[in-house]
Amino acid sequence: MALSMYQASVPAFQRTLKALDAILDKAAAWSAERKIDPAVFIGARLAPDMFPFARQVQIASDHAKGCAARLAGVAVPSYEDTEKTFPELKARIGKTLDFIGALEPDAIDGSEGRDISLKAGPRDLTFKGQDYLVFFALPNFYFHAATAYDILRHNGVPVGKLDFLGGV
Repeated sequence: MALSMYQASVPAFQRTLKALDAILDKAAAWSAERKIDPAVFIGARLAPDMFPFARQVQIASDHAKGCAARLAGVAVPSYEDTEKTFPELKARIGKTLDFIGALEPDAIDGSEGRDISLKAGPRDLTFKGQDYLVFFALPNFYFHAATAYDILRHNGVPVGKLDFLGGV
């Protein structure tokens, strides 16, 4: 049996977003135990020219909801990027999970050949659905989720590979 567009997208987004949510819990607990202001982690980055932790979570969320919506042929929900705390970031992940979880598999399956157009900074990008999922949305989603994980790990939060993989 072939892997459907739904199976290749929504469950992957759900699993990693749930893992990211659990990692946020670990970071919040670790921060509280050590009496470290959570803002230290929220604003942390790996390099001066990289986005901080909060933005990495926001962008991972954006790729999950944006991809699922575009493949389903529905409007991409717009979230303000105002999260500044662990609970606010968890709420954003929850909103994203609710949105993608409400999409019917039939709306996404068969989108392999659908034209997908979007703006990425100053560039206008156009893909077919399968190429968009495989070569743009999933790599970007995993990049930002992994970077969020890496920022926490770099700052001493005791998370490991299994935390990133979630549910393994």
